[in-house]
Amino acid sequence: MNDLLENLYIFEMANNHQGSVEHGLRIIDAAARIARTQKVKAAVKLQFRELDTFVHDEFKERDDMPHIPRFMSTKLDKDDFRKLTDAIKDAGLVPVATPFDEASVGTCLDLGVQVIKVASCSATDWPLLQAIADARKPVIASTGGLDIVQIDNLVSFFRKRVPAFALMHCVSIYPTPHDQIAMGFMGKMIKRYPYVDVGYSGHEDPDNTEVAVAAVSKGARLLERHFGVPTDDIKLNGYSMNPEQADRWIAASERARDISGENGSKHIGQAEVDSLRSLQRGVYANRAIKKGEPVEEDNVFFAMPCQNGQLTSGDFGQVRANIVASRDYAVGEAVEERANADAISQLRGILHDAKGQIYEAGIVLGDDYSIEISHHYGMEQFRQTGCIIVNLVNREYCEKLLIVLPSQSHPMHAHKKKEETFRLLWGDLEIDLNGNRVQMEAGDNLLIERGAMHGFSSVGGAIVQEVSTTHIIGDSYYKDPKVRELDPMQRKTILKSW
Repeated sequence: MNDLLENLYIFEMANNHQGSVEHGLRIIDAAARIARTQKVKAAVKLQFRELDTFVHDEFKERDDMPHIPRFMSTKLDKDDFRKLTDAIKDAGLVPVATPFDEASVGTCLDLGVQVIKVASCSATDWPLLQAIADARKPVIASTGGLDIVQIDNLVSFFRKRVPAFALMHCVSIYPTPHDQIAMGFMGKMIKRYPYVDVGYSGHEDPDNTEVAVAAVSKGARLLERHFGVPTDDIKLNGYSMNPEQADRWIAASERARDISGENGSKHIGQAEVDSLRSLQRGVYANRAIKKGEPVEEDNVFFAMPCQNGQLTSGDFGQVRANIVASRDYAVGEAVEERANADAISQLRGILHDAKGQIYEAGIVLGDDYSIEISHHYGMEQFRQTGCIIVNLVNREYCEKLLIVLPSQSHPMHAHKKKEETFRLLWGDLEIDLNGNRVQMEAGDNLLIERGAMHGFSSVGGAIVQEVSTTHIIGDSYYKDPKVRELDPMQRKTILKSW
């Protein structure tokens, strides 16, 4: 997630701020007060049209055409928009603008707009999209009225052309009734485009906060609403929020964000641990156990309560073969031993984390594979240096998955007989290829030719598809002599499956 876009609330100026700089400044001031009160990052969004060329000359004076009379009556020049853009920046807000023509993209650049927004009606306007991509600014695109093929095309076009890209689930019905919002589709977008930030741009009744809560709960990282300040002469439309409604909208969204948690993680506090422990069974000796004797199922029983320092039935069930009595126990006495931190316990944790990455990436392995744990400096240093290899096919061609855990690196090495191509499926990966650093993104391919010295590392974890010629044991030549001198089987643990 780009820092600028993360958890961003976007206030779109309602009704083109009536074509009034003074009223626009009033809206900016109201948005800034709400952002300060709620302590959130917020943006104000303008709309740019070069009306001299955007509207055909023959239609500029017509009042029977949709939208055009409003555009013409609220026209501002570049100096007016500069005043508004500067006011947004001075208020500590992010200036966002929607350009509707190529000339207006230039206006975005001239005025120092930080984020360019693609309106739903412009999401298939390829000349405009090319100009926006050429501006090399973060881009947010609304998807109202687009089918999944059109959204796929939008993602493919923008994702690597701009420094940051976000999609907004949007329904272009004003106001949008509940049965048309289709928030489940936003969840589909999040799953379909895991490397694109996804948010929600709403047009529902401005008193409704349920939809924003649903969006945040589904994973929306950005939220947008039309926003205005009513006066005696200015009335808001049926889908634009006033300051009181916007304040409630953000407050409800922030509560939903707190409830949902960040990044799918869960903090387990001591109070929760203690609460569960009070309901668990402890391990008790059912006969006298001598010091040095294994603690096994035939000499213990399980019962409540589980006392402080006592082995739980769950702990015992996981590591029963690794518990030895450190003292004598009488019949009925609580067993206070702990499992030995041996290689089996380490291996369970490693495999658990690797499987977690496979599940998050949505990869299905099937049944025909084997696992290699490559621990070049021993299992105790595996989380710093190593790799998990899932062997899928090894014929004249070879296919593997390389699972790199967070903060893990793989040492520099080369192959004399094997040529391979890495394709990053999930996560982040940096490869050192003959001394050149290559930062890979999901979908990137990298050819590693015979004899090329290479190593790799990941910050948050990675899954790499390796396609190569036949894998031959002993064809890995390591730069570090400590690793090079090891027999391949001294630095590997082989499993049939996990």
